[in-house]
Amino acid sequence: MTQHKFLSLTLAMLLCAPQLTFAANHREAPITSLDHKADITDIFAFRSYEPGRGNNVTFILCVDPLLEPGNGPNYWPFDPEILYEIKVDNNHDAVEDLVFQFRFTTEQRLPKLFQVYAGAGAGITAPGNSPAPIPPGTLIVPPQINTFDSLGLGQRQRYTVTMVKGGVKTPVASGSPFYAVPANVGPRTMDYVALYNAGTYTASNGIRVFAGTVDDPFWIDLGATFDTLNLRSTVAPGVLSAAQDAANQNFASDTVSGYAVNAIAIEVPIAMLTSTGAIEPAGSPAATIGIWGTTSRPRVTVRRAPLAQLSSGSWSQVQRMGNPLINEVLVGTGSKDRFSMDQPKNDAQFASFFLDPVLARIVNAATGGVLAIPAPPRLDLLPAVTYAPPIAAPGTPAGPIADLLRLNTGVAPTPSASQSRLGLLGGDSAGWPNGRRVGDDVTDVALRLVVGGVLAAPFPGYNAALNGMLGDGVNVNDAPYNGAFPYVGYAPSGRDRRHIDPGEAGCTAGGGAPCPVN
Repeated sequence: MTQHKFLSLTLAMLLCAPQLTFAANHREAPITSLDHKADITDIFAFRSYEPGRGNNVTFILCVDPLLEPGNGPNYWPFDPEILYEIKVDNNHDAVEDLVFQFRFTTEQRLPKLFQVYAGAGAGITAPGNSPAPIPPGTLIVPPQINTFDSLGLGQRQRYTVTMVKGGVKTPVASGSPFYAVPANVGPRTMDYVALYNAGTYTASNGIRVFAGTVDDPFWIDLGATFDTLNLRSTVAPGVLSAAQDAANQNFASDTVSGYAVNAIAIEVPIAMLTSTGAIEPAGSPAATIGIWGTTSRPRVTVRRAPLAQLSSGSWSQVQRMGNPLINEVLVGTGSKDRFSMDQPKNDAQFASFFLDPVLARIVNAATGGVLAIPAPPRLDLLPAVTYAPPIAAPGTPAGPIADLLRLNTGVAPTPSASQSRLGLLGGDSAGWPNGRRVGDDVTDVALRLVVGGVLAAPFPGYNAALNGMLGDGVNVNDAPYNGAFPYVGYAPSGRDRRHIDPGEAGCTAGGGAPCPVN
């Protein structure tokens, strides 16, 4: 059989395969499909690649998925009832050694207005025929919102940041309140970019912080994926051509395009994160740290309608996230809630999901074995759940099986213009699964790692043209990222947002060929 006929047969067989791709962590467990505010969609950790900031690590925690930008009048503040945490393990035992805690408070500054944000130009006053008791010339609509003190910023959120190390809590402060950047209502109401910039703070000890509503940094063709792998003809059945794989464009529609998410970002000097208090070389066992994020609620909440609810008791974890694929695509549905609420150090109970992934077996069976997979135990996946090469240096204690996003802080950051969307698989050692940057295509990388088994190659039946080229055809985000902290893109305008749908012209951020329907 010729190579062309073999590939044609393979593609035809793969068309019958079940779902191959997945959202990073959007509503991935039953518990968070009912509690959107506590749903962690993504967590990122990488050495800062903003020029001059390479001796720092940036963490970004995103929550509350698929926010429709025009969905007023209340939009989507952070939940004051949730404790948001970013946790760091620096001695390889899957237990937090350093924690950054974020808490929010909300004030309603325009309680008599029917919406929480209002503004226009220099303001709008009552006309000459204004009925009593409002005299002509009275300010009715506040000026455009461009600072956190603007009159029209009716819903304003402050937040605190606390660093916990060795049981000692240290407030992170900048001499003035930290304000969360609101949703981007639209160009008449607010200067969102001015607020985004003003909401990027330099705090104590060289730390920088940000919190606010931003463009959802994730991308994927969710609609085609969850229609039982009914992928677009341009990439069906999930195997990219070499030209598509190398292109900085999309060949299918990004279902997440035009949606917002709430993000928390913090940049910390590397020397504050390692167990030695120094910037370690990549070959040092002390260079690699483990990161995960959690959301927690008070254990007891009493609803007292018509009075406000009352919460008390210790914190109870709702969700956690380390790597972008573990709970979404490896853990069975019956175990997802337990996984969400448990601690990483206890993940040995889920080891069978990690070391013999059901997804890989389904694809192997559905293709009649054309797409070969490695035999279990899948030791090639250990770098995602233990401290192991090629992320951690040889000699690093492996620690227990645990879902942590592992980052070798000794690996120099790759400049933005030189980054590969495929991270470590694309020859870019500063990308996922060594940490995770906003531009890393975790969907395609995870497919090739989990289903393709590329880290286990060569193994019987392995074909680099198949196993190593899996993808959904969505290669880039619909909106540009920022090249400086906090890196995430500007939130879509509620008035002017655009969801790039199948059949529309401009599949990649408004340019290029139409998004295929079939």
